[in-house]
Amino acid sequence: MAPWNGLWGGRAAIAGGNAYRDMPVIVKMENPNWSISEINGGGDNGEDFLARVGGQRRRVKNTKQITWVFRLKAHRAAGCLARLTSAAVALGGAARRRVVAGRTDSDAADGECEDVEERDPASRRSRFYTLIKACLMMSVFLLVVELAAYSNGRVNLAIFINSFNTSWIRFRATYVAPPLQLLADACVVLFLVQSADRLFQSLGCFYILVKRIKPKPLSPALADAEDPDAGYYPMVLVQIPMCNEKEVYRQSIAAVCNLDWPRSNFLVQVLDDSDDVATQALIKEEVEKWRHSGAHIVYRHRVLREGYKAGNLKSAMSCSYVKDYEYVAIFDADFQPYPDFLKRTVPHFKDNEDLGLVQARWSFVNKDENLLTRLQNINLCFHFEVEQQVNGVFINFFGFNGTAGVWRIKAVEDSGGWMERTTVEDMDIAVRAHLKGWKFVFLNDVECQCELPESYEAYRKQQHRWHSGPMQLFRLCLPDIIRCKIVFWKKANLIFLFFLLRKLILPFYSFTLFCIILPMTMFVPEAELPDWVVCYIPVLMSFLNIAPAPKSFPFIIPYLLFENTMSVTKFNAMISGLFQLGSTYEWVVTKKSGRSLEGDLISLAPKGLKQLKYGSVPAINVAIKEQSKAKKESKKYNRIYKKELAMSLLLLSAAARSLLSKQGIHFYFLLFQGISFLLVGLDLIGQDIK
Repeated sequence: MAPWNGLWGGRAAIAGGNAYRDMPVIVKMENPNWSISEINGGGDNGEDFLARVGGQRRRVKNTKQITWVFRLKAHRAAGCLARLTSAAVALGGAARRRVVAGRTDSDAADGECEDVEERDPASRRSRFYTLIKACLMMSVFLLVVELAAYSNGRVNLAIFINSFNTSWIRFRATYVAPPLQLLADACVVLFLVQSADRLFQSLGCFYILVKRIKPKPLSPALADAEDPDAGYYPMVLVQIPMCNEKEVYRQSIAAVCNLDWPRSNFLVQVLDDSDDVATQALIKEEVEKWRHSGAHIVYRHRVLREGYKAGNLKSAMSCSYVKDYEYVAIFDADFQPYPDFLKRTVPHFKDNEDLGLVQARWSFVNKDENLLTRLQNINLCFHFEVEQQVNGVFINFFGFNGTAGVWRIKAVEDSGGWMERTTVEDMDIAVRAHLKGWKFVFLNDVECQCELPESYEAYRKQQHRWHSGPMQLFRLCLPDIIRCKIVFWKKANLIFLFFLLRKLILPFYSFTLFCIILPMTMFVPEAELPDWVVCYIPVLMSFLNIAPAPKSFPFIIPYLLFENTMSVTKFNAMISGLFQLGSTYEWVVTKKSGRSLEGDLISLAPKGLKQLKYGSVPAINVAIKEQSKAKKESKKYNRIYKKELAMSLLLLSAAARSLLSKQGIHFYFLLFQGISFLLVGLDLIGQDIK
């Protein structure tokens, strides 16, 4: 398309006094991309509309052409406006359905299986919500007072309103602003410390990337698996713990049974804790099919389901035949290891007797499913690429991710085995193994496919467990850490960095600083937060977080807002774990959707047909159809989340108050953060269920 700047030039005078006449225009009506093609004049004119004057090309000003340009621009704007209007109408309709349905986060989900030992009393569950409501009511009241004072010169107000406003100004300046400013300064210091920690971790990751540091096994590459005597193929126990996960059990069992390892040298344990009889039958039937086809696989079901996943793993390790195995690989029900997983992880143990764990990173089959999964992918990419890799390279310690890892069985036994005392049994055994002197290796280039929660309800419950468990574990492990004989810097790393800074301080300041203190400073302007705390440093930290997932850069602003929104759940979970509230002991199985692509299952079929003589592609297609039918039949509902809605109103009222003092950055931050809370509170992020 020719540049338009030439349209504004005058008529070119060329030799012979010829001038340009009307220029024909061809308009291509190709919605949504309109374009204009210019052609040389012909017919009556018989002249070119472009001429060379002094070696430069000039163009004739044409009123008809300019009119078409403006028409096309107007059409594009109208199309964009129509799309935005359609999206807004759809969003409004979804919000209306949520409100009409009246389902809140306190209602039990239909068809949900929650394994909970002890539930919170209603009074405990409502304390945090009551605190948020109190802040909201106070902010609304103060906003009304401020608006009344602001319009004092225009409306004849009662004397007592002016008197109350004057008294409130004196009171807040004397008694409210100093402690609020002190709390704000303390949170800013914590914010800076945590930001510095994240910056150093990112620099460490950059150093690893530049120096190309990569853990390498001490032993040479393995020989052909068909000849076990020719290489290093120790006995490996593979465990798949699951509970009522009928959407994903087929692909996980198929992937594990197709691991490229001598069949006589590894055993698969399917540890089924399902309380649904139909699901038990399906899983047992699948195990039998693989066993009759030559796979070395067993099915275990506990009658007494105590201790959740830790109890399940502990029960499996008590089997008499476990003593014949040297290593144990663990995969959750939605994880699908590639066939070479054991070949790329187990060799690191050879000639390295101090190595207790080899952890692989996760990859996600549904990371582009919706906005929620995209934002989760950003967080987890940073976790694996930066946190796990840096800690693994420099200090040989990191938190076990609970799956996609291989343990030396001797290290598990030396650490005391699996314990049911917390809901983060993976972090528990990792800390105890570290205190015993075992080293860990993280392999960033070895991936294991899994899926992310697609609904906010599932993600919220997962995050609650992930943030309450570490605080519960910290209370239990602190005496052992202090008494342990490891070097001082390792103790300091465990206490101050691993637990306090990254598990306690991060959710504390995220919620307190950006969701409580910031809106309160709008009503108490004597206490203030500088712009660099509200905007510049959070944006910089978001850039660091999103760097390991460069394709997600367009989502940097939604990511920043969503992380602050999730601080409500994370702060509540952290407090529950720190003070041993009832919700700390809740274990809710993260709902799976079975997003494995059809090609993932079919790709296992040729190897299965050739090596195990099991099944066929039609059989796999039947399995896919059964999973799709089960997903359609299961009833799921969206909910309204009261805490998030209350926080939305609090932030929006603070944004309205900030307009009175003309604080630009603060206003925009509070406005968009309030809208983010509103969208999450109405469950308009993630999977749109019903």
